[in-house]
Amino acid sequence: MSKTRVGIINVTGYAGVELARLLYGHPEIELTSVTGRSAAGQALGKVFPHLGDIDLTIETKLGEVDIAFSALPHKESAAEIIPLLEGGIKVVDISADFRLKEAAAYPEWYGFTHPAPELLQKAVYGLPEMHRPEIAASSIVANPGCYPTGAIIALAPAVREGLVEPGIIIDSKSGVSGAGRSLSLTAHFSEVNDDVSAYALDGHRHLPEITQELGRLSAEAPVITFVPHLIPMTRGILTTGYATLVPGKIAAGEKGTEEIRQLYRDFYKDEPFVRITETPPHTKHTWGSNYCLVFPTIDRRTDRLVVISCLDNLVKGAAGQAIQNMNLMLGLPETTGLKALAVFP
Repeated sequence: MSKTRVGIINVTGYAGVELARLLYGHPEIELTSVTGRSAAGQALGKVFPHLGDIDLTIETKLGEVDIAFSALPHKESAAEIIPLLEGGIKVVDISADFRLKEAAAYPEWYGFTHPAPELLQKAVYGLPEMHRPEIAASSIVANPGCYPTGAIIALAPAVREGLVEPGIIIDSKSGVSGAGRSLSLTAHFSEVNDDVSAYALDGHRHLPEITQELGRLSAEAPVITFVPHLIPMTRGILTTGYATLVPGKIAAGEKGTEEIRQLYRDFYKDEPFVRITETPPHTKHTWGSNYCLVFPTIDRRTDRLVVISCLDNLVKGAAGQAIQNMNLMLGLPETTGLKALAVFP
């Protein structure tokens, strides 16, 4: 039986590179075409020596494929994707260009007018834990952002059950690879090393994504404060979510804490890539894997729910989740090609 032909648009970014690495070991597909303007005409293994076993030349245009991943920056991705969809090619978009349902949000958060607002309603938000059936039936999936993946998974069970007040605080800390490969003063080693900094305090681009998805689970629209931080490591995101418990919804004391943990275990019991942990997880526990680790607890002094999640921003936060979505779109077992455990230490 022939394998599905897969292509990567913009293989030269960190998400594109990680896609190539993970797809190489996928038993049901064949990576047949990769593009990248900055390295067009060069062998993939020459530009990225760790991908030397993949015998492909980086092109300017995508070849014949059955499904494509777009790893272009926002605004650029939509223009490349629209013709593919018109030609009957399925697409997983790793940019933000199809994540938001309201076209009016794009000028505000991303600085451009969306070229195909009608497709925003057709695109499925690619968080399998929330939208598995829709993903399987879709021809265009919007891969979630790395921060939203950790934040939504951390808070979805409590929000859906109405256990928390609308005001939610999300504190996230990300490794430098989340900023991409383009040169930036804020990502230089001398600027990042031995330093931790908060940014986008006026509103990060991932905030409307988090609000949109948690809002779908709640009768009352959540009011979210989201503060991201840059920390001196390459990979990983640690998110801590805080929300005040609705009085009377959860038992007092240790019984209430166990009720919360059991709620999370039940919510994610059939999810192959979400693990509810017994102790607060570390980012290193997910390095290189497609897992998201979650630890819920209650601060009884304040009656606040505190939930910690950890993931690898380039795998479950980008390329791995994109392949998880591809598997669903192709009718393959969801875990195919994604069973690798984390690298430690």
